[in-house]
Amino acid sequence: MTGPEDGRARRGGPVEVRRSIPQGDEARVAELYWEAFGRKLGPALDPPDTARAFIARHLHHDRGIAALLDGEVVGVAGYQLGGRALTGGGARDVLATYGALRGLPRLVLLSLLSRTPAAHELVMDGIAVSPAHRGHGIGGLLLREIVALAADRGCRRVRLDVIDVNPRARALYERHGFTATRTERTPYLRDLMGFSAVTTMYRPVTAADREEAR
Repeated sequence: MTGPEDGRARRGGPVEVRRSIPQGDEARVAELYWEAFGRKLGPALDPPDTARAFIARHLHHDRGIAALLDGEVVGVAGYQLGGRALTGGGARDVLATYGALRGLPRLVLLSLLSRTPAAHELVMDGIAVSPAHRGHGIGGLLLREIVALAADRGCRRVRLDVIDVNPRARALYERHGFTATRTERTPYLRDLMGFSAVTTMYRPVTAADREEAR
């Protein structure tokens, strides 16, 4: 699917949006995800080569929306629904990859980033767009598809969390109808994970949901 305002990227043909991660593109998606979120995930999953391999190996293909340009994945949006998110891998997988001594502290850090959806809620894991294709509407395409998917799944709102050092992402979310509801100050994470506040944002899915939210 393409959005009317996006049509074509500056270079290449029309952008195609798929409600799954294409088989064979796991490494590419992991690369995009790490480029976007490596600063936040680094303390838990570094070194980068190991982290990207871990993400690629444990992707849940049906919990991601991919944007493709000329057959190449140039953007991805992950979401959590029904107890599964785009990025998988449980405690056993972390320990198998990093070992018990290094793996246990990493599990603690990962637990700080975990979120559980409420009833009738879809939680976004974030949007990652290739640096070469930013500013061309791909993030907006992915956001609109996330909301459409949430509606199809009977969800009433979409939730996401954005860190204080990513104002560009927050501005994108606000342009697409997300409203900040609370900010949790986490100064103890500034040195460890590079951010000191997390803002929770919501977007009602339908017009009726928006009226009720008011």
